[in-house]
Amino acid sequence: MRIRVDRSRCRGAGQCALTAPALFDQSEEDGTVVVLNDEPPPELADAARRAAALCPNSVIRVIEDAAEHIEHGAPGLKKAAE
Repeated sequence: MRIRVDRSRCRGAGQCALTAPALFDQSEEDGTVVVLNDEPPPELADAARRAAALCPNSVIRVIEDAAEHIEHGAPGLKKAAE
């Protein structure tokens, strides 16, 4: 899993930092998102997904590993990975 953000669209709502403080913080300069760990360990995966879902500006993107998708049966990726 990887986390990518578009800081140019962030408005500093802070939901990410409140939801997943081990992964996100806010810049002291302008309040925009700061990613603390862009490749979180598996135990923080749900927190990363939740933070992305709660972001009011949709600036957080969680990129799942292909193997993880296949293991969980995500549609369309099984054929691409084979």
